[in-house]
Amino acid sequence: MLKVYLAGPDVFLPDAVAIGIRKKQLCSAHGFEGLYPFDNEISSKLAGERVDRLIYRANERMIRRADFGIFNLTPFRGVSADPGTVFELGLTVGLGKRVFAYTNTSSNYFDRVKLHKALSFDSERDVWRDADNMAVEDFGNADNLMIDWAIAEHGGCPIVRHETSPSEMYRDLSGFETCLRLAAEAISKSA
Repeated sequence: MLKVYLAGPDVFLPDAVAIGIRKKQLCSAHGFEGLYPFDNEISSKLAGERVDRLIYRANERMIRRADFGIFNLTPFRGVSADPGTVFELGLTVGLGKRVFAYTNTSSNYFDRVKLHKALSFDSERDVWRDADNMAVEDFGNADNLMIDWAIAEHGGCPIVRHETSPSEMYRDLSGFETCLRLAAEAISKSA
């Protein structure tokens, strides 16, 4: 049974363990073993060890054990994906493993930036700029171009976009289930 690392900001929810259990059940229904960060039992009572370091090490080991990853790239605390999830995505890609991803918003990265920041158009360079005079990419992507293309190049399909209600932003698993189907199809084709 192939192992899939499950990453995303849903680990910060009060019911994160229940969501992880549900994700693992969905993985099993598709013939995969889900590896969820809360599978790592970390004790804060280990003498002289920082809990955050232990969590990092345990998650890195889990990513190395996984055959591929599914990443929840729903914007988190801003207009872009959770930076920890993006790091885990980069590590997974760097290890040469397949990656699939979803976001529970259908809006483009540029449109989200435009809603949160004052932008001006630099007609001389044909680019949008923010208040710090930094260019804002407008490629129609779900997130930063490096994230979108990592998914497309290493998973074989674009980021799955699914619009959900704000109250379900981090709990809706429709996009996750689509990623599981895409992963099953991609893996069966390559076998």
